[in-house]
Amino acid sequence: MSLPRLVVLISGSGTNLQALIDAVAADRLRATIVLVVSNKKTAYGLQRAAAAGIPTIIFPLKPFKDAGRTRIEYDIDLAQKILDVRPDLVVLAGWMHILSSQFLDRFPNNVMNLHPALPGEFDGAEAIHRAFDAFMEGKIKRTGVMVHKVIADVDRGEVILKEEVPIHEGDRLEDLETRIHVVEHRLIVAGAQKFLDELVA
Repeated sequence: MSLPRLVVLISGSGTNLQALIDAVAADRLRATIVLVVSNKKTAYGLQRAAAAGIPTIIFPLKPFKDAGRTRIEYDIDLAQKILDVRPDLVVLAGWMHILSSQFLDRFPNNVMNLHPALPGEFDGAEAIHRAFDAFMEGKIKRTGVMVHKVIADVDRGEVILKEEVPIHEGDRLEDLETRIHVVEHRLIVAGAQKFLDELVA
């Protein structure tokens, strides 16, 4: 029986991609990563993928805008490139574009996102920074990480896994970021496996 096929979308350094690559290599994630897509050619995650022998695609938005094409057209073309490799699961691992329904409709119930906040808290960008600001204002004492199914409503899809991350007195933003990244690297692997298990259940 062939392993489930993963496509991972990234925009940056790819530490969560690396967690997935390492988990596949160690057989802690029963899947194969068949493609990594980045919307930035400078994303270090592309080098991580290349080092692991995983095919990559660089697919920036700017050429579409420069040609007068729409964001919807970008999403449709991106979806087709991903469909070409027949993925069982698309994982957003630091992908810094909001995907439209025109993209998501092509992958019904098999797109997963990692978000550094708990459900209903700090949706969207800069979630760690906003949580730290809220802590400094005395509003919260913890934040968290979740993996969730992706719907058109940003960071509001069905939660697959979540974990609280404490914020300690005396923490700097960098301390919180480090603590969250440790949880992210564990949760993205566990979430992907749980998602795949549910797909075949």
